[in-house]
Amino acid sequence: MKEKAFDLEDRLVLYCCHTIDLIESLPASKPGIYIAGQLIRSCHSPAFNYGEAQAAESRSDFIHKMRICLKELKECRTALKIIRHKKMAGLPELETIYQETEELIAIFAKSITTATHNKP
Repeated sequence: MKEKAFDLEDRLVLYCCHTIDLIESLPASKPGIYIAGQLIRSCHSPAFNYGEAQAAESRSDFIHKMRICLKELKECRTALKIIRHKKMAGLPELETIYQETEELIAIFAKSITTATHNKP
């Protein structure tokens, strides 16, 4: 059986796992706990919603679920910016996770544009 060269669902799962590692390194301060709570929810959402998008009942449903993924990835990006600016985590993976967030945002934005353009 031939392996897929690119599997977005697997990429989203890995993104979530790497982000969890970052979250676990955040300080136990009030801001650290708050940011961790926001980020844990927003980093899981794209993987789960992408699974729903794959089983969408219509093109409109697909676009809606993909927009949710995009919204949550943008929330992740904002949380990562705060973590970076406040130097809340010392993991070298922070920049890698941030870059992956940017790439995923670009993928979802383009997919939404394409799906919207091809909508009957």
